[in-house]
Amino acid sequence: MNLSQMIDQIKHHPDYPKVGMILCHNGVVRSTSRDGRLVSGLRVTVDHEKLREVIALNKKREGIIDVMVHINGDVDLKVGEDVMYIVVAGDIRENVISTLTDTLNTVKSVVTQKTQYFV
Repeated sequence: MNLSQMIDQIKHHPDYPKVGMILCHNGVVRSTSRDGRLVSGLRVTVDHEKLREVIALNKKREGIIDVMVHINGDVDLKVGEDVMYIVVAGDIRENVISTLTDTLNTVKSVVTQKTQYFV
């Protein structure tokens, strides 16, 4: 799955005419950790049941047409590789931006655990 495919799926949603904004997040493995150490890669473990719950909850928010999340989990990823895609489609930017932000923060804090590999 990639961002283009996810956006295309949203464009085929029956409520797509109500969409005024599609917002995307593309998380990438960066070369340094938050504390500045050099990183060679990482692995993300995903709780798929919690992920389904987070998506379902955020799809119910006001003005939201669809929320899609794809995580490249349970594989070793190298610097520069894509970790996670999130696509949120909705009516107006305030609804879409807040939904993407909340979805991302919840996925990172509740749904996933990452292991960084250091140089």
